[in-house]
Amino acid sequence: MIVLTDSAVEAVKTAISKASDLPAGLRIQVEAGGCAGYKYMMGLVKEPGADDAIVAFDDIAVFIDEASQPLLAGTTIDFVVALEGSGFTFENPNAESSCSCGKSFG
Repeated sequence: MIVLTDSAVEAVKTAISKASDLPAGLRIQVEAGGCAGYKYMMGLVKEPGADDAIVAFDDIAVFIDEASQPLLAGTTIDFVVALEGSGFTFENPNAESSCSCGKSFG
């Protein structure tokens, strides 16, 4: 379904360790919007949705809602540290186009 690199897993573990309430996992989804048609959304959540796919990486649960699953299939998510700033990157084989911000695709 999706792949989180070791760097992305470590970044999520760090975020979970700093959360005030212990989250159940990380939600990754796609929403309409952004400059290319769809945008990636990520965040820590207390529980999965009823129809979420659950993918495990080490001891991290990743939740993907049913509508986002086909749009994210085969996507590799990485966490990079660069001079311009740090953040998650998405390598999505389903994206026909993407914008320069790297957070939106079409």
